[in-house]
Amino acid sequence: NVPCVLYGGKGQVHFYSPVILFRDLVYTNEAHFVHLNIEGEECQAILQEVQFHPVSEIILHVDFLRIAEDRKIKMNIPARLVGLAPGVTKGGTLVQKRSSLKVFAFPRQMPDHIDVDVSTLDFHHAIKVGDIKVEGLEFSDPKQASVAVVEVPRAAKLAAEEAAAARVTPERLPTPFPAPRQPYELTLPGRDSVRLGGRTLVMGILNL
Repeated sequence: NVPCVLYGGKGQVHFYSPVILFRDLVYTNEAHFVHLNIEGEECQAILQEVQFHPVSEIILHVDFLRIAEDRKIKMNIPARLVGLAPGVTKGGTLVQKRSSLKVFAFPRQMPDHIDVDVSTLDFHHAIKVGDIKVEGLEFSDPKQASVAVVEVPRAAKLAAEEAAAARVTPERLPTPFPAPRQPYELTLPGRDSVRLGGRTLVMGILNL
């Protein structure tokens, strides 16, 4: 059995529940309300937090929050991408940045999931939280947070970079050095000159 706590009433209620009952509640891509019956006392609640074992991932503890129809609640609602993005037809990859959205609303307005239309999504564009509008729902995530983007394939990105590099004007080559002048001789009194490829090395003897 899994130890559980129910919050939101006059006090905390501690109880246990068979782990098999959490299969369809925890391991799902839908948001659910929970009908609890604790020793004859019934109420509606939502799953607030689940603690897992760090190694075996077995459920260790579950927190529930009691709900009332006249009081707004905050839930994580799964986001589903619908539609065919133009960027995908061009070879891009559709990437979902957020699998769920934090929603604040009355219980009766909470959906099982939120559809995110990506039919206008092209390269270098993203669907952000601020772009999603659902009547009666307030989103707590940052408005600029991306929900879905179309990423350019690596091969296409490399091809674009190579094409851009090919369009760059090559740098001017440095002016070649002028051709060396003809060798010459310089003779000074009492000194001997040695001719070396265009330059003159003067060798002499100093008389003391």
